[in-house]
Amino acid sequence: MHMMTPNTDLIATLSSRGFIHQSTDLEGLRAHLATGSRTVYLGFDATADSLHVGHLQGLMLMRWLQKAGHRPILLIGGATTRIGDPSFRDESRPVLTNEQIDENIAGITRTFGRYLTLGESAGEVVDNAEWLDKIGYLKFLNDVGRYFSINRLLTFDAVRQRLDRENSLSFLEFGYTLLQAHDFTELAKRYDCTVQLGGADQWANIINGVELGRRRDGRELFGLTMPLLATADGKKMGKSLNGAVWLDGNRLSPFDFWQFWRNCDDRDVRRFLALFTELPLDEVDRLSSVEGAALNAAKIVLANHVTGLAHGVEAAAQANAAAQSLFAGGKQATDLPVFTIERSKLSQGLTIATALAQCGLAPSLSAVRRLAKGGGLRLEGKALQSGDEVLDATQSRWHVSLGKKRHVYLEVTD
Repeated sequence: MHMMTPNTDLIATLSSRGFIHQSTDLEGLRAHLATGSRTVYLGFDATADSLHVGHLQGLMLMRWLQKAGHRPILLIGGATTRIGDPSFRDESRPVLTNEQIDENIAGITRTFGRYLTLGESAGEVVDNAEWLDKIGYLKFLNDVGRYFSINRLLTFDAVRQRLDRENSLSFLEFGYTLLQAHDFTELAKRYDCTVQLGGADQWANIINGVELGRRRDGRELFGLTMPLLATADGKKMGKSLNGAVWLDGNRLSPFDFWQFWRNCDDRDVRRFLALFTELPLDEVDRLSSVEGAALNAAKIVLANHVTGLAHGVEAAAQANAAAQSLFAGGKQATDLPVFTIERSKLSQGLTIATALAQCGLAPSLSAVRRLAKGGGLRLEGKALQSGDEVLDATQSRWHVSLGKKRHVYLEVTD
């Protein structure tokens, strides 16, 4: 990871690239970051075993901060995941078991190392269950609850919108903002953490942590939020027609991940290059200053850089080569992603739908069947009618097309 030069105005850099939405004290934060190495945290709830591209903005922001010499803490909400943040949600989250939460924590922790240098003297992954599991209710009320006014909490948009729509808001969820405020002050005590990052929807929670630190502990803490991202066509960042765009290769192949960026809307190219790559802004402007088909070159640069960070430079190069071979050079694609099938399963009469679902290429058997019914499923170039066709046990490799832009090989392994 290349370090930034000491004289760089970090806040100006982050602002020019599109990372800054609001700050509790932007000029104070600018000075704070310029006068020494600071510890900064960003929180993630463990609701799935992989992060998706909706989390990528925060990871890239932490990467810029670490490049500037600051220490990132990635706080995983092992405890608060059991509750769920009600911010701008219309309903409660499904409850996860402790075992599911532990599996999710292990999964998303793997992703962090792609973007940040981790270790005691570098970045660190922390679970808030470390302190929240041990605090008693009466102690929590005394240490935290006494500093908050219900009248004030009711004015925050996240709570008010839920109540205005007459959606149920449990006391459990209502207390989430107090837990997050406590997290911030606990990280301040344990790690001298002075800055919290979050999406724009976290503004109220961040303010509460800053105020708790000031009023109860006499600490100066800072908050910084990022803009909430949506694609130019109005979709929530991180979602596609096929579901979430996961950062973990076990959930989404590097080829499909690469294709997501290559196929982004023309209107998103400059913004995505600024946020999700580390290219200098003059290069970003040069790449994105063209229109129409000429913009495809910039999309390929975007896809290569983002995939290189998420999956490695080699995986990005393979995805690029596969796409070039498939779309520019005809039907022969020598570098398509390969997914393996155990020979023992094949000999039992394996359907193409079952194979695709087991490889993680489709969310369910019914999804494959719907794709086939719509004419979008092909095996060796031939359209399949149902998805329930049985794979030939004498064959060892198949070229499968799922729609026009997803192409893979299924290969038999012993």
